[in-house]
Amino acid sequence: MKKKIRIGSRGSKLALLYAQKVKERIIEITDLIDQDINIEKISTKGDEIQDIRLSDVGGKGLFSSSIEQELQNNNIDIAVHALKDMPAIETKGLLTDTFLERTDAREIIIINGKKKFKDLKQNAVIGTSSYRRQFQIKKIRPDVTCKLIRGNVDTRIKKLMDGEYDAIILSYAGVKYLKLEDKISEIFSVEEIIPSAGQGIIAIQCRENDKDIIRMLKKINHQETYKRAHAERNILKILEGDCETAIGIHSKIDENRITVEAELFSLDGSQRFYEKKSDSSENFRELGNEIGQILKIKSNNSYKK
Repeated sequence: MKKKIRIGSRGSKLALLYAQKVKERIIEITDLIDQDINIEKISTKGDEIQDIRLSDVGGKGLFSSSIEQELQNNNIDIAVHALKDMPAIETKGLLTDTFLERTDAREIIIINGKKKFKDLKQNAVIGTSSYRRQFQIKKIRPDVTCKLIRGNVDTRIKKLMDGEYDAIILSYAGVKYLKLEDKISEIFSVEEIIPSAGQGIIAIQCRENDKDIIRMLKKINHQETYKRAHAERNILKILEGDCETAIGIHSKIDENRITVEAELFSLDGSQRFYEKKSDSSENFRELGNEIGQILKIKSNNSYKK
Protein backbone atom coordinates (compact mmCIF):
# COMPACT_ATOMS: atom_id res chain seq x y z
CA MET A 1 0.00 0.00 0.00
CA LYS A 2 1.38 3.42 -0.93
CA LYS A 3 2.32 5.54 2.04
CA LYS A 4 0.65 8.75 0.84
CA ILE A 5 -2.93 9.03 -0.38
CA ARG A 6 -4.46 12.10 -1.99
CA ILE A 7 -8.25 12.50 -1.70
CA GLY A 8 -9.97 14.86 -4.13
CA SER A 9 -13.10 16.71 -3.01
CA ARG A 10 -15.21 19.73 -3.79
CA GLY A 11 -14.28 22.66 -1.57
CA SER A 12 -17.64 23.21 0.12
CA LYS A 13 -17.91 22.72 3.88
CA LEU A 14 -20.20 19.71 3.41
CA ALA A 15 -18.04 18.05 0.73
CA LEU A 16 -14.95 18.41 2.94
CA LEU A 17 -16.82 16.75 5.83
CA TYR A 18 -17.59 13.82 3.49
CA ALA A 19 -13.91 13.61 2.49
CA GLN A 20 -12.84 13.74 6.15
CA LYS A 21 -15.21 10.86 6.93
CA VAL A 22 -13.57 8.78 4.18
CA LYS A 23 -10.11 9.70 5.48
CA GLU A 24 -11.06 8.56 9.00
CA ARG A 25 -12.38 5.23 7.70
CA ILE A 26 -9.14 4.61 5.76
CA ILE A 27 -7.04 5.37 8.85
CA GLU A 28 -9.17 2.86 10.81
CA ILE A 29 -8.39 -0.04 8.46
CA THR A 30 -4.75 0.72 7.51
CA ASP A 31 -1.52 1.64 9.27
CA LEU A 32 -1.65 5.12 7.74
CA ILE A 33 -1.77 8.17 10.01
CA ASP A 34 -3.37 11.59 9.56
CA GLN A 35 -0.33 13.12 7.82
CA ASP A 36 -0.28 10.32 5.22
CA ILE A 37 -3.63 11.33 3.73
CA ASN A 38 -4.13 14.76 2.16
CA ILE A 39 -7.52 16.17 1.15
CA GLU A 40 -7.22 18.29 -2.00
CA LYS A 41 -9.91 20.91 -2.66
CA ILE A 42 -10.95 20.94 -6.31
CA SER A 43 -13.06 23.70 -7.81
CA THR A 44 -15.94 22.42 -9.96
CA LYS A 45 -18.11 24.18 -12.53
CA GLY A 46 -21.17 23.26 -10.44
CA ASP A 47 -19.78 25.34 -7.57
CA GLU A 48 -18.75 28.23 -9.83
CA ILE A 49 -22.10 28.59 -11.66
CA GLN A 50 -24.58 29.66 -9.01
CA ASP A 51 -27.45 31.34 -10.86
CA ILE A 52 -28.49 28.79 -13.49
CA ARG A 53 -30.21 25.41 -13.23
CA LEU A 54 -27.59 22.65 -13.64
CA SER A 55 -29.59 20.91 -16.37
CA ASP A 56 -29.29 24.08 -18.49
CA VAL A 57 -25.48 24.08 -18.37
CA GLY A 58 -24.40 20.45 -18.50
CA GLY A 59 -26.13 18.44 -15.77
CA LYS A 60 -24.77 16.53 -12.80
CA GLY A 61 -21.31 16.13 -14.32
CA LEU A 62 -20.58 19.76 -13.43
CA PHE A 63 -19.98 18.65 -9.82
CA SER A 64 -17.84 15.63 -10.63
CA SER A 65 -16.02 16.11 -13.97
CA SER A 66 -13.24 18.39 -12.64
CA ILE A 67 -12.52 15.97 -9.80
CA GLU A 68 -12.59 13.00 -12.18
CA GLN A 69 -10.11 14.80 -14.44
CA GLU A 70 -7.68 15.09 -11.53
CA LEU A 71 -8.13 11.36 -10.90
CA GLN A 72 -7.49 10.49 -14.55
CA ASN A 73 -4.38 12.70 -14.54
CA ASN A 74 -3.00 10.91 -11.43
CA ASN A 75 -3.08 14.11 -9.38
CA ILE A 76 -5.26 12.41 -6.77
CA ASP A 77 -5.75 8.74 -5.81
CA ILE A 78 -9.37 8.83 -4.62
CA ALA A 79 -12.35 11.06 -5.38
CA VAL A 80 -15.15 11.55 -2.86
CA HIS A 81 -18.63 12.47 -4.10
CA ALA A 82 -22.20 12.75 -2.86
CA LEU A 83 -23.62 9.86 -4.88
CA LYS A 84 -26.79 11.77 -5.76
CA ASP A 85 -24.67 14.37 -7.61
CA MET A 86 -22.93 11.85 -9.87
CA PRO A 87 -24.02 11.02 -13.43
CA ALA A 88 -25.42 7.47 -13.70
CA ILE A 89 -22.95 6.40 -16.40
CA GLU A 90 -19.41 5.77 -15.14
CA THR A 91 -16.55 7.75 -16.69
CA LYS A 92 -14.23 5.53 -18.75
CA GLY A 93 -11.23 4.28 -16.81
CA LEU A 94 -12.76 5.12 -13.42
CA LEU A 95 -14.57 2.96 -10.88
CA THR A 96 -17.27 4.01 -8.40
CA ASP A 97 -17.84 0.87 -6.37
CA THR A 98 -17.27 1.81 -2.72
CA PHE A 99 -19.92 3.42 -0.52
CA LEU A 100 -19.94 4.41 3.14
CA GLU A 101 -22.98 3.46 5.21
CA ARG A 102 -25.99 5.48 4.12
CA THR A 103 -27.06 8.14 6.59
CA ASP A 104 -30.61 9.44 6.02
CA ALA A 105 -32.20 9.64 2.58
CA ARG A 106 -35.17 11.79 3.61
CA GLU A 107 -35.96 15.36 2.55
CA ILE A 108 -36.46 18.23 4.98
CA ILE A 109 -38.02 21.67 4.72
CA ILE A 110 -36.81 24.81 6.46
CA ILE A 111 -39.49 27.48 6.83
CA ASN A 112 -39.16 31.02 8.10
CA GLY A 113 -40.87 31.13 11.49
CA LYS A 114 -40.64 27.32 11.98
CA LYS A 115 -44.16 26.71 10.63
CA LYS A 116 -45.33 23.34 9.35
CA PHE A 117 -45.57 22.91 5.59
CA LYS A 118 -49.36 22.70 5.68
CA ASP A 119 -49.47 26.06 7.51
CA LEU A 120 -47.46 27.94 4.88
CA LYS A 121 -49.36 30.85 3.37
CA GLN A 122 -51.12 30.45 0.02
CA ASN A 123 -48.79 30.75 -2.99
CA ALA A 124 -45.69 30.56 -0.77
CA VAL A 125 -42.35 30.60 -2.60
CA ILE A 126 -40.30 27.42 -2.16
CA GLY A 127 -36.61 27.37 -3.07
CA THR A 128 -35.34 24.31 -4.93
CA SER A 129 -33.02 23.60 -7.86
CA SER A 130 -34.59 20.19 -8.57
CA TYR A 131 -37.44 19.45 -10.98
CA ARG A 132 -38.14 16.30 -8.94
CA ARG A 133 -38.67 18.23 -5.71
CA GLN A 134 -40.70 20.85 -7.55
CA PHE A 135 -43.14 18.29 -8.98
CA GLN A 136 -43.31 16.32 -5.72
CA ILE A 137 -43.99 19.34 -3.53
CA LYS A 138 -46.67 20.66 -5.89
CA LYS A 139 -48.38 17.27 -5.65
CA ILE A 140 -48.81 17.95 -1.92
CA ARG A 141 -49.47 21.73 -2.20
CA PRO A 142 -50.48 22.71 -5.78
CA ASP A 143 -50.73 26.38 -4.80
CA VAL A 144 -47.05 26.92 -3.96
CA THR A 145 -44.56 28.51 -6.35
CA CYS A 146 -41.17 26.86 -6.80
CA LYS A 147 -38.28 29.22 -7.49
CA LEU A 148 -34.71 28.29 -8.44
CA ILE A 149 -32.15 28.36 -5.64
CA ARG A 150 -28.47 27.38 -5.96
CA GLY A 151 -25.47 27.42 -3.66
CA ASN A 152 -24.31 25.42 -0.67
CA VAL A 153 -26.51 24.76 2.36
CA ASP A 154 -25.35 27.84 4.30
CA THR A 155 -25.93 30.09 1.28
CA ARG A 156 -29.44 28.71 0.78
CA ILE A 157 -30.35 29.18 4.43
CA LYS A 158 -29.08 32.79 4.29
CA LYS A 159 -31.24 33.48 1.20
CA LEU A 160 -34.22 32.08 3.09
CA MET A 161 -33.52 34.24 6.16
CA ASP A 162 -33.09 37.28 3.89
CA GLY A 163 -36.68 36.79 2.74
CA GLU A 164 -36.01 35.69 -0.85
CA TYR A 165 -38.02 32.50 -0.17
CA ASP A 166 -40.69 31.37 2.30
CA ALA A 167 -39.16 27.90 2.56
CA ILE A 168 -36.37 25.74 1.12
CA ILE A 169 -36.14 21.97 0.65
CA LEU A 170 -32.85 20.19 1.34
CA SER A 171 -31.59 16.66 1.94
CA TYR A 172 -31.59 15.61 5.59
CA ALA A 173 -28.13 13.99 5.23
CA GLY A 174 -26.37 17.26 4.40
CA VAL A 175 -28.13 19.22 7.14
CA LYS A 176 -27.22 16.49 9.63
CA TYR A 177 -23.52 16.49 8.69
CA LEU A 178 -23.43 20.28 9.09
CA LYS A 179 -25.14 19.98 12.50
CA LEU A 180 -27.98 22.29 11.46
CA GLU A 181 -30.85 20.07 12.61
CA ASP A 182 -32.18 22.90 14.76
CA LYS A 183 -33.11 24.76 11.54
CA ILE A 184 -35.43 21.96 10.34
CA SER A 185 -39.15 22.74 10.32
CA GLU A 186 -40.34 19.35 9.11
CA ILE A 187 -38.96 16.03 7.87
CA PHE A 188 -40.80 14.36 5.00
CA SER A 189 -41.09 10.58 5.04
CA VAL A 190 -39.80 8.72 1.96
CA GLU A 191 -43.46 7.88 1.27
CA GLU A 192 -44.36 11.60 1.10
CA ILE A 193 -41.34 12.56 -1.00
CA ILE A 194 -39.30 9.83 -2.70
CA PRO A 195 -35.70 11.09 -2.57
CA SER A 196 -33.08 11.26 -5.29
CA ALA A 197 -31.25 8.03 -6.19
CA GLY A 198 -28.29 7.61 -3.85
CA GLN A 199 -29.33 10.42 -1.51
CA GLY A 200 -27.49 10.17 1.81
CA ILE A 201 -24.66 8.03 0.36
CA ILE A 202 -20.99 9.02 0.18
CA ALA A 203 -19.38 7.43 -2.90
CA ILE A 204 -15.66 6.78 -3.36
CA GLN A 205 -14.16 6.67 -6.85
CA CYS A 206 -10.73 5.53 -8.04
CA ARG A 207 -8.93 4.47 -11.20
CA GLU A 208 -10.10 1.04 -12.35
CA ASN A 209 -6.48 -0.16 -12.72
CA ASP A 210 -5.32 0.97 -9.26
CA LYS A 211 -5.33 -2.46 -7.60
CA ASP A 212 -3.85 -1.32 -4.26
CA ILE A 213 -6.49 1.37 -3.77
CA ILE A 214 -9.31 -0.96 -4.88
CA ARG A 215 -8.14 -3.62 -2.39
CA MET A 216 -8.07 -1.04 0.40
CA LEU A 217 -11.47 0.45 -0.46
CA LYS A 218 -13.13 -2.96 -0.36
CA LYS A 219 -12.44 -3.00 3.37
CA ILE A 220 -14.50 0.14 4.01
CA ASN A 221 -17.34 -0.71 1.62
CA HIS A 222 -20.72 -1.00 3.40
CA GLN A 223 -22.42 -4.03 1.83
CA GLU A 224 -26.07 -3.06 2.36
CA THR A 225 -25.45 0.46 1.05
CA TYR A 226 -23.53 -1.03 -1.90
CA LYS A 227 -26.58 -3.08 -2.92
CA ARG A 228 -28.99 -0.18 -2.49
CA ALA A 229 -26.73 2.22 -4.39
CA HIS A 230 -26.42 -0.10 -7.40
CA ALA A 231 -30.14 -0.97 -7.44
CA GLU A 232 -31.10 2.71 -7.45
CA ARG A 233 -28.47 3.77 -9.99
CA ASN A 234 -29.36 0.94 -12.37
CA ILE A 235 -32.80 2.52 -12.70
CA LEU A 236 -31.14 5.83 -13.61
CA LYS A 237 -28.94 4.10 -16.19
CA ILE A 238 -31.96 2.53 -17.92
CA LEU A 239 -33.85 5.84 -17.89
CA GLU A 240 -30.69 7.79 -18.80
CA GLY A 241 -31.56 10.08 -15.94
CA ASP A 242 -29.82 13.37 -15.25
CA CYS A 243 -30.73 16.67 -13.56
CA GLU A 244 -33.41 17.45 -16.10
CA THR A 245 -35.15 14.09 -15.59
CA ALA A 246 -37.37 14.22 -12.52
CA ILE A 247 -36.89 10.81 -10.89
CA GLY A 248 -37.35 9.79 -7.26
CA ILE A 249 -35.85 6.43 -6.25
CA HIS A 250 -35.54 4.79 -2.85
CA SER A 251 -34.68 1.29 -1.64
CA LYS A 252 -34.64 -0.56 1.66
CA ILE A 253 -33.32 -3.96 2.70
CA ASP A 254 -35.14 -6.02 5.31
CA GLU A 255 -33.32 -9.25 6.19
CA ASN A 256 -32.67 -10.80 2.76
CA ARG A 257 -35.28 -8.83 0.78
CA ILE A 258 -34.71 -5.59 -1.10
CA THR A 259 -37.64 -3.32 -1.96
CA VAL A 260 -37.23 -0.51 -4.46
CA GLU A 261 -39.77 2.15 -5.40
CA ALA A 262 -39.38 4.76 -8.09
CA GLU A 263 -41.37 7.53 -9.69
CA LEU A 264 -40.68 9.26 -12.98
CA PHE A 265 -42.33 12.53 -14.00
CA SER A 266 -42.98 13.79 -17.51
CA LEU A 267 -40.95 16.85 -18.53
CA ASP A 268 -43.70 19.26 -17.47
CA GLY A 269 -44.57 17.30 -14.31
CA SER A 270 -48.14 16.63 -15.40
CA GLN A 271 -47.72 12.85 -15.54
CA ARG A 272 -46.27 10.49 -12.94
CA PHE A 273 -45.18 6.90 -13.56
CA TYR A 274 -44.65 4.77 -10.45
CA GLU A 275 -43.34 1.27 -9.72
CA LYS A 276 -42.50 -0.66 -6.56
CA LYS A 277 -41.07 -4.19 -6.43
CA SER A 278 -39.24 -6.56 -4.06
CA ASP A 279 -36.80 -9.41 -4.62
CA SER A 280 -34.00 -11.30 -2.91
CA SER A 281 -31.32 -8.80 -1.88
CA GLU A 282 -28.84 -10.77 -4.00
CA ASN A 283 -30.78 -9.69 -7.10
CA PHE A 284 -30.29 -5.98 -6.40
CA ARG A 285 -28.86 -5.15 -9.82
CA GLU A 286 -31.52 -7.09 -11.72
CA LEU A 287 -34.32 -5.48 -9.69
CA GLY A 288 -33.05 -2.00 -10.54
CA ASN A 289 -32.88 -2.91 -14.23
CA GLU A 290 -36.39 -4.39 -14.15
CA ILE A 291 -37.96 -1.31 -12.54
CA GLY A 292 -36.10 0.95 -14.94
CA GLN A 293 -37.43 -0.99 -17.94
CA ILE A 294 -41.01 -0.93 -16.60
CA LEU A 295 -40.92 2.84 -16.07
CA LYS A 296 -39.37 3.36 -19.51
CA ILE A 297 -42.17 1.36 -21.16
CA LYS A 298 -44.88 3.15 -19.13
CA SER A 299 -43.57 6.59 -20.05
CA ASN A 300 -42.94 5.70 -23.71
CA ASN A 301 -46.47 4.31 -24.07
CA SER A 302 -47.88 7.48 -22.56
CA TYR A 303 -46.02 9.70 -25.03
CA LYS A 304 -47.26 7.58 -27.96
CA LYS A 305 -50.92 8.15 -27.04
